[in-house]
Amino acid sequence: MKKILSTILIGLSGSAFAQHPLFIPDTLSGTNFNLTVHKDSVQVFAGPITQTLGINANKYLGPTLIMRKGDSVSLNVINHIGDTTTMHWHGLHVAPKNDGGPSSLIMDGGSWNPQFVIRNRAATYWYHPHMMMKTAEQAMKGDAGLIIVRDEDEAALALPRKYGIDDFPIVVQSFELDSNNQFMPKGMVDSIVFVNGTDTPSVNMPAQVVRMRLLNASGERTFNFGFTGNRSFYVIGNDGGLLPAPVSTTRIRLSPGERAEVLLDLGGLTGTRLYLMSYASELSMGIQGGPTMPMPPGSPLMNSPLNGIDFNILQINVSVPTFSPITSIPAALIPDTPLLESMATGAHTIYMEADSMNVMDGPFYFNHNRFDMMRIDYRIPLNSVEIWTLFDSTMVAHPFHMHDVHFYILDRDGHAPSALERGRKDVLLIQPAETVRFIAKFEDFADTTTLYMYHCHILMHEDDGMMGQFLVGPAYAEGYKALAADKNIMVFPNPAANELNIKVLDATPGSPTKIRISDVLGRVVYTGFVQDVLQITTQSWPKGIYTIVFEHKGETRFENVVVN
Repeated sequence: MKKILSTILIGLSGSAFAQHPLFIPDTLSGTNFNLTVHKDSVQVFAGPITQTLGINANKYLGPTLIMRKGDSVSLNVINHIGDTTTMHWHGLHVAPKNDGGPSSLIMDGGSWNPQFVIRNRAATYWYHPHMMMKTAEQAMKGDAGLIIVRDEDEAALALPRKYGIDDFPIVVQSFELDSNNQFMPKGMVDSIVFVNGTDTPSVNMPAQVVRMRLLNASGERTFNFGFTGNRSFYVIGNDGGLLPAPVSTTRIRLSPGERAEVLLDLGGLTGTRLYLMSYASELSMGIQGGPTMPMPPGSPLMNSPLNGIDFNILQINVSVPTFSPITSIPAALIPDTPLLESMATGAHTIYMEADSMNVMDGPFYFNHNRFDMMRIDYRIPLNSVEIWTLFDSTMVAHPFHMHDVHFYILDRDGHAPSALERGRKDVLLIQPAETVRFIAKFEDFADTTTLYMYHCHILMHEDDGMMGQFLVGPAYAEGYKALAADKNIMVFPNPAANELNIKVLDATPGSPTKIRISDVLGRVVYTGFVQDVLQITTQSWPKGIYTIVFEHKGETRFENVVVN
């Protein structure tokens, strides 16, 4: 691997260094998937070797998981990274216990075995860790991979789908390494760009219509993708599936976490060369990757040589067509009926904020609060349709990601979204002083204890606390009450060390309160009843967060407790 120098990038030649063949991740398909995450290393530059995280046989990044809608799948994630981790299935609609958020811990040497039915439409999704305060470190080291979901509707269309031949995974990341060639999770002078873990990459694509599955897996950089010569291409899908029809364009902007599927017609171009590029000079100031903002003295360095310039990402060498090539762009794809505003049954507003002196470099947070694992920010009844309004009061653009559901963007500052954003989304970029509204339906999965997340997908922002969590409860969710506001049940001490006490102040003789205590993986560690006072020995329990569910006087209530 070789470092990308800013002088070469500014010149846009991409030819001063030898190109390296683009690595195409291997695939796993079927219904049983085994993923062993392990420590590894790669020689990026001369000098110290760069410590990475690989999955299965790979030294960096993981295999592409190919799944089919309707299949029941089992994933076994084995952790050998020397630290606690999690694994989040970004974009998949699964129950919260299978989502892989920061409470679904996988201890070093341990494993996690979520099982669920694939409910998503055909699209490109991905997987990555979601460990609190360590997501950036673990994901940037290589603990990530693509997920491709297929279904019958997509299979009926005349689209390229021969993986690595006319259907290409394109995972783009930017990095900063320190003087010892190690990843800097909060580094913002990111002059290194990988595609599928390859720098200065080159790939042969046949002279026909090809499909590229673009994923921005960077920690903080937004890419404004296009091709040399302003060549037109067609966007056929985004985060949550195919669009109703292809959209012709010369640019698509993807912030961290966003995906897009594009068709590029290379017919008649055998023997020619072109580049996938980022036209970052067209990005607005405030978008990380656009022109560098002037920063106050003492602020973290943000002056990456890639900021605000146009540069090559991937060299494409056009080769001879394949047997039975796709040679035309379909006129129509998959019908999709968006949710209507009139269907909404609830609403929430989120303000993206920072301290008044740190509106440019954070830390950033939502609604006056940094993330608290013990706080439930929203309780949402199952099957409700909600409109969320997002306002960015900082000077930095933030990619907002919501777990569990895909949403439809209603408007940006009162204007309808572009055709590129009219499909199902799970990440959207909000610019400074911009207001964006979206609508989503929270269906299929309800839980009384395990939560979903929403957060900024700039990983350092997420790790610093720009994250919240919501509980999707049964339709009678208004009956669920946090015990913190209930004076009739006491849980103490919290945190607990050797014992936990529960006292019911309004006990009814002969009608004890039923309790159930579960760990963060949903495993029940204690069940019983309390009439007045109950003392539970916790000395042998592993350290962590536990949820107590109470059935008290016809209501179900809960509280989280820490055992340390």
